[in-house]
Formats: sequence, C-alpha cells, structure tokens
Amino acid sequence: MRELIDKLHREKVLSKAEFVELLKGFNKDDAQYLFSQSRALADELFGKKIYIRGLIEFTNFCKNDCFYCGIRRSNHQAERYRLSKEDILSCCEQGYALGFRTFVLQGGEDPWYTDEKLIDIISSIRRAYPDCAITLSLGEKTYEQYRGYYKAGANRYLLRHETANAEHYAKLHPPAQRAEDRQRCLYHLKEIGYQVGTGFMVGSPGQTTEHLAEDLLFIKKLKPHMIGIGPFIPHKDTAFAKFPAGSLDLTLFLLGLLRLMLPSALIPATTALGTIHPEGRELGILAGANVVMPNLSPVWVRKKYELYDHKICTGEEAAECRHCLQGRLQKIGYELVVSKGDYVER
Repeated sequence: MRELIDKLHREKVLSKAEFVELLKGFNKDDAQYLFSQSRALADELFGKKIYIRGLIEFTNFCKNDCFYCGIRRSNHQAERYRLSKEDILSCCEQGYALGFRTFVLQGGEDPWYTDEKLIDIISSIRRAYPDCAITLSLGEKTYEQYRGYYKAGANRYLLRHETANAEHYAKLHPPAQRAEDRQRCLYHLKEIGYQVGTGFMVGSPGQTTEHLAEDLLFIKKLKPHMIGIGPFIPHKDTAFAKFPAGSLDLTLFLLGLLRLMLPSALIPATTALGTIHPEGRELGILAGANVVMPNLSPVWVRKKYELYDHKICTGEEAAECRHCLQGRLQKIGYELVVSKGDYVER
C-alpha cells in the first residue's frame, strides 16, 4: 500500500484499479503513513494556518427530494424557515467583526429566492464587504443564473457532485435529478470564473469502493479549487434512516489521498466529521484539511437546517463557535487566520 501512496504523491493520480486496491486494503499503519505525507504537504504549502468560512444557512425549503436529505421536499416533519435580506446582512456584520472574510450562503433549492432577490442580497454583501469572498451553495442553476450571481459579486460556488457514478446517483435521487446535469453545472461554474468546490459523501447507501475510485478520478479531471467530503449520516425522516453512517477512518483516508492528488486544494474538516467523532475536525486537519466552516446562522434556525441527525454546534452563538474552534486547533498546533483564503495554485 505504501508503494501506491508514494506513487500518488509523486504522480498525483492512480488508475481506478489502483485506487480500489488502496481503498480496500489499507490499515491503520498505512493511514498514518499517508497522513504523515498529506499533513506535511499541507504544512509546506499553507503553514500552520487554517482558513475559516462563515456559514449562513438561509433557507431550509427545497424543491428537490434527495432520498438522504433531512430538508427534502417530502419531509413534512421539517420546520421550515427563510432568512430575510436583513437577517443575512446581520449575520455578515457579526461575522466580519469576528474575523470572517468569507461568507457562505447555503440553502435548499428554494424558488422563493428569485434571481432578483439573490442578486440584491449578493450585491449588498459585496458593497458592504468589498474585501470579503462570497461563496454560494444553492444547487443546480442555469448558466445564465450562475453568470448573473457572479456579476453581482459572488466569486465561489460549492456544489457537491455526490457520486460520479450515474447508476449510484439514481439510487440516491428521484428520476428528475441526474448526475450528468450536476456535473455539467460544475463545468459551467468553472467556465464562468468561479472558484469551484465539489465533493461526495463517504458510505452513502449503495456506494462501492469502485464508486469511490470513480469519484477520485472525476475530481482529478475537474480540478476543483475546493473539495468537501464527509461521512454519510442518516436522517430519521428519510428512507435511509436505518442505514449505518459512513466510516470515519475511510473518510480521513480519502481526505489524505485528495491532499496528495490536488495539493493546492482548499479542503474543509467538515461538520459531519465533527458529528461522528468528538475530535473529527481535528483529525481532518491532521489528515490534510486546511479549512473549517463555523456557523454564522442565527441560533434559532440552526436545529432546523438538519441535513442529517445529531448535527453539532446547533446551540452555540457565532462567537462561541469561532472561539471554541480556535482553542481546539491551537491544541493541535494550528491557528485560525483572518483571510479570504483564496485558492492559489502552488
């Protein structure tokens, strides 16, 4: 296994068969060998600096019906909400004072927020905070919609491809949603000029090692600027409620592989990692991650934006969340930095 890890470090890609062999056969010693390389590479490129992004979950209405998601259209148990423009700007004001220089507007695919409303919100944030990055995570849109948001001042976009395998994608989504459409959106976003993020769930129902190898090869081909992966965590009000959560060890191992494969990538230690293990985000950093995303959403909505069960940090104020993370990272030798943390090819 170490030979394959060394080859990936050297050549930045493996064949599908080699990725499958690596993912099926690694043990704890192999993982530690990988992390020693992936963490050293991240430290070489970024130092001991971890970038923060302020997450604003502004709506949990969604027109889609993804089978794994707690805010899917068919979940009538979800307590729905929408933040006003004033609410969103208030989150940005508080976040800026706390040192955030990236705001991430994330929500379900909610038609109530028309292009006119979204462009007004984006342009208002851009005018108020010209030194900040604006990241959107709003799902699938048309090329013209993406271009309109970009012109208004958004400069990053997060859109997980979820799984690169079309058959597997169909097992996780209704027929109206197709893997090829999602992947096309990602290429549109890159063409427009966004810094683009994609990613996938680890351990989602029906996922095979071959699927994961295809995900890695898709990411290598796309060359995104940001990569977000996290373990699948079931939600009690979905068809996958009884399925087991994804593996922490496999998620961390994949994170390390991604760092070797795309050294310059901005890779978060996700909330999902912190949800399945008390020190999951710290373990993510030590495996090669270099981003954390504290929640700037008002406390009264945090439990309502429940994509999966037992999500952490739903009761903390933004300041508490930021200072808690800062202290935790200092214990493992890292520091949060006040910076946009733009992607730079290194």
